Amino acid sequence: MTETPVAARLALVGDRSANVRSHTNIPGLLDQLAERHRLAIDAYWIPTEEGAEVAGFDGVWLLPGSPYRSEQGALAAVRTAREQDIPFLGTCAGFQHAILEFARSVCGLADAGHAENDPDTERAVIVPLSCSLVGHEGAVLAEPDTLAGRLLAARRTVERYHCNYGAAPAHLPELAARGMRFSGRDEAGELRVLELAEHPFFLATLFQPELAERTDDVHPLIRGFAEAVVAHARAGSLTAPAGASGS
Repeated sequence: MTETPVAARLALVGDRSANVRSHTNIPGLLDQLAERHRLAIDAYWIPTEEGAEVAGFDGVWLLPGSPYRSEQGALAAVRTAREQDIPFLGTCAGFQHAILEFARSVCGLADAGHAENDPDTERAVIVPLSCSLVGHEGAVLAEPDTLAGRLLAARRTVERYHCNYGAAPAHLPELAARGMRFSGRDEAGELRVLELAEHPFFLATLFQPELAERTDDVHPLIRGFAEAVVAHARAGSLTAPAGASGS
C-alpha cells in the first residue's frame, strides 16, 4: 500500500491584494514547484492581524505589502518562526520586519521602530533608502559559505525590487553581535540579504525573488525555501504520535 504523502502547510502572511504583484505571482510559483520538483505545498493566506497563529505550519513567508494592517501580527509571525525553528522567508517588507523583530526580541531594543510605520520613532532600525528602489533592478553580491550563497550558486545576481525602506546601517553591528548574519549586499555595500545561521532555514531579502522573470524555473531562493518547508513537514510526520492527524 502506497503511503499518502504528508501535505506541507505554508502560511503566506500578508494583507492579500490583487494590486500587489508578488501576491498574484505566488500561486503560479507554487504550481511550478509541484510540477517541476514534486514539492507539494498547501498554502494558506494569513492576514497580518492573525500573524500570531502560524504555529503548526511547516513554513512562514512574510510577504510584501507594507505598511501592514498589523505590525504586531507581522512581528508575531516572525518570532514564532524564529523561536520554533519553522522555515521562514521574508521578502521586501518581510525583510524589514525580520530586522525589527530581531532588534526588539533578541537585541533588547524595545523601542526599535520602522520609519514607515512610525515616522517619529527615536530608534529607527528601518529607515528610508537613500534612493527609492521601487521598480528597480540591481546587483546582489552573495557571501560564500552562507545559505544564500549556496542557494544562489553565484557570487553576483541581478534582482528586482519594489521598496523604499531598508536597514539602518548604525544598528547592524548590534544585530550581528546577537547572531544575525548578513549574507548579501549590493555593489555599494548596502544590506540586501540576511539569515540566522543557527536556524534550520531563516532567510530574508530586501529584493523580491517572487518577481524574478524566469521562464525555466522558480527563483533558487524560493525553491530552497520550499524544500525546507517540505522537509519540515516530513520530519513532523515521522515524529507525530501514531494516529495523529492535522485539522
